[in-house]
Amino acid sequence: MTIKPPLMKPLAICETLLRDAHQSLLATRMRTEDMLPLCPALDEIGYWSLEVWGGATFDSAIRFLGEDPWERLRALKAALPRTPLQMLLRGQNVVGYKHYPDDILEHFVQLARKNGIDVFRIFDALNDLRNMEPAMRFAKEAGGHVQGTISYTISPFHTDKAFVQMGRDLKALGADSIALKDMAGLITPYIAYDLVKALKEEVGLPVQLHTHYTSGFGTAALIKAAEAGVDVVDTAISAMSMSTSQPPTETLVAALKGQPRDTGLDLPKLADLARRMEKIRKRYASFEAGVAAVDVNVLQFQVPGGMLSNLVGQLRSQGAMDKYYDVLDEIPRVRKEMGYPPLVTPSSQIVGTQATLNVVLGERYKVIPEEVKQYFRGYYGKPPAPMDPAIQKLAIGNEKPITCRPAELLEPAWEAARKELGPLATCEEDVCSYALFPQIVKPFLLRRRQGLGGKEELAAAIGAALFSEADAKAARPAAGPVKAGSMWKMAARAGLQRGW
Repeated sequence: MTIKPPLMKPLAICETLLRDAHQSLLATRMRTEDMLPLCPALDEIGYWSLEVWGGATFDSAIRFLGEDPWERLRALKAALPRTPLQMLLRGQNVVGYKHYPDDILEHFVQLARKNGIDVFRIFDALNDLRNMEPAMRFAKEAGGHVQGTISYTISPFHTDKAFVQMGRDLKALGADSIALKDMAGLITPYIAYDLVKALKEEVGLPVQLHTHYTSGFGTAALIKAAEAGVDVVDTAISAMSMSTSQPPTETLVAALKGQPRDTGLDLPKLADLARRMEKIRKRYASFEAGVAAVDVNVLQFQVPGGMLSNLVGQLRSQGAMDKYYDVLDEIPRVRKEMGYPPLVTPSSQIVGTQATLNVVLGERYKVIPEEVKQYFRGYYGKPPAPMDPAIQKLAIGNEKPITCRPAELLEPAWEAARKELGPLATCEEDVCSYALFPQIVKPFLLRRRQGLGGKEELAAAIGAALFSEADAKAARPAAGPVKAGSMWKMAARAGLQRGW
């Protein structure tokens, strides 16, 4: 007699096309007018959620595209009435590259929920729970689904046991589900199986796995995770998949067809969506990362997809592509000296910038950006492992690092932002954007008031996209890679390579 395994529920899919896929492959340059024509098809497929917002999309929309990210979110919510919308929230960093006061974070979460976000995937670059708890609490109070996130990485200090304990801690903080965020594509199929199984059994919450295809492990890791009982996995439609993006949606759907975890998604509908996206992708050819489809060197360098694609762009813009592998070799050394932080925003920018400076200048730590110094002072949180005391002293001398939650040292800033912006603010969302990115938001709002780009033009584009059967006209992105002289000057001034 054949004994059949118990039937498991269908594997649910989160589609990343409208956020992480284009952030990883096209430097976050996809415009709202190219997203909206795809929405009716996306909404019919039956995804568990669509990742549409957060990460680098917020400031990139303003900085490079002249778009209001809040307008984008509202437009997508209107065009996707049946599918939950998901965002990536950087804990106390919100959608920025530094810590913000609690009142800014609270207003942001409330407004994100009000404007259409259903699922809040909340993480901290150092896996420091102190930096995640307020965001989780605010999202819960706003009625959102709180997804406590483990940033997966490899080091002597990152073990399955430690990750499972973090899962327990996230549950205690009120998480509705656990996200295993493998931003560099480091998780192997069998590790994915073991870790998902342990999280399911020992934490007892739904688990969602996010990975990248950089190493080539992607689809196999998702299948093994499905066998272990993972509830949801992240994929990208094939036209925007693989390389530094996610595994292809259609491949996984086909692989599981007729199996216990059959997704139930319609392959012809997915294929049609992929063909439409292929045409749209051509409009952004100048922002292609140009990274090989699979690079197993990621297992050595541990560089996440967004960081890798932007590193290529920055080095190329400075005529320094010959330094590419030298920088990649330097990144693990700097990471070890900084206490093995997971390489995810903003720690990836901090480590990556310092590694780039070390290589381009030909002398390690000759220039140390302020953000790197702040990291050694403890203003980003507690690293997973001790930092190199010699490098720390080189960066901050005899200063004593802080030991409290960094945001506890920040004064409330909402009312000050409102006052500074004055009549330029037409809504709470304007105040929130300004509080996060004052240098780029104020000029943006001035242009909007003068009718030179902003709500009026975006509203017209949204209307045309929503009510036209034809694809939106091709729109060239507004700006190319930033050039700021030599690499070291650029990095020393900016500190962070935006969008990694």
